[in-house]
Amino acid sequence: MSNAERLLICDDEPAFGRYVRNVAEDMGYRVVVTSSGQEFIASYEAFQPTTIILDMVMPGLDGNELILWLAERRCAARLIIITGFTPDYAEHAKVLAEYKGLRPVITLSKPFEVADLRAVLGAQGSS
Repeated sequence: MSNAERLLICDDEPAFGRYVRNVAEDMGYRVVVTSSGQEFIASYEAFQPTTIILDMVMPGLDGNELILWLAERRCAARLIIITGFTPDYAEHAKVLAEYKGLRPVITLSKPFEVADLRAVLGAQGSS
């Protein structure tokens, strides 16, 4: 994996953010973890992520609002949508993201295995 891979994570569960950061850094990603939509927006421009992991259900700005925000900016990063709520919620968000021009979009449902996360992150460098 190229050392240019930058992962921006937005999840309101700090332990989950640390978990994903540890896996991604082991795979060669530079990682920034944010725990709110506002923090995500503040970090986005300066970090210029190549991959984004976005939780759907968060207080304040939720995942759908951030998808619309990313679409307005014509975000070219790969988007991984995650949720512990229901898999349908992530699938609906994927449809919204793709309709708004964000691609590629992958979904994962919490909880997931480390191997699943590694597979998704590993596939990112080859798309």
